[in-house]
Amino acid sequence: MYAVIKTGGKQYKVAAGEKIKVEQIAADVGQEIVIEQVLAVGEGADLKVGTPWVAGATVKATIVAHGRHDKVRIFKMRRRKHYQKHGGHRQNYTELSISSVNG
Repeated sequence: MYAVIKTGGKQYKVAAGEKIKVEQIAADVGQEIVIEQVLAVGEGADLKVGTPWVAGATVKATIVAHGRHDKVRIFKMRRRKHYQKHGGHRQNYTELSISSVNG
């Protein structure tokens, strides 16, 4: 059984036993969370699509770790104008381990 969930403004297809990295969630490591924003639930050829959420469907996950992604380099330049600007960005993430999909 798999589900399509929404968290942090993005959508993820998840199944029990998987690990995913999502936008940072304010919770402690080891804490179990319940995600109720389930857009679709499927098993084999069956698929239940919500409008917008599937009624009664939940995904249980455990927080494994918090971290930061690799640095994204930002470089701006205007030719012949003696203008260069360097920058960087590292986005925070939370790693989740999906324990069950109910729906």
